[in-house]
Amino acid sequence: MITKMTVTNIHVLNQDSAFDFYVNKLGFKVVDDIPMGPDTRWLTVSPPEQPDLQIVLFPVKVSKMFPQETADSLIALIKKGIFGCGVLTCKDVFATYEELKAKGVEFIKPPTKEFYGTEALFKDDSGNYFSLQPLDNFGHEDSI
Repeated sequence: MITKMTVTNIHVLNQDSAFDFYVNKLGFKVVDDIPMGPDTRWLTVSPPEQPDLQIVLFPVKVSKMFPQETADSLIALIKKGIFGCGVLTCKDVFATYEELKAKGVEFIKPPTKEFYGTEALFKDDSGNYFSLQPLDNFGHEDSI
């Protein structure tokens, strides 16, 4: 049986910019930053309290994996902000919202009480969007 996910990816438009966003704005930790040839690297980050989950900041550019037409289509969709990449949790969504906003993170929606709990929405530097929610939306005992 599968026990957990350890590596997943987020498609980004520029790895250097994504590195700055995820490390310096969101506070993620770099796990791997390994050159993989000219203009290519294996770059993974993790949320600081979840080191067993590696997120590959995977660049979308013309390559063997992404022929021109595919790369162009994917880049256009990312820039439109169509991809919802996930839910990120924190202890205090209001304080985290203020901290990230002060660092220049673009929020689509400030913390708002919804039927499922409080949520804020933000975009990364490529256009991917995330839901930011407090741990108590998920019934965690260590939440506020």
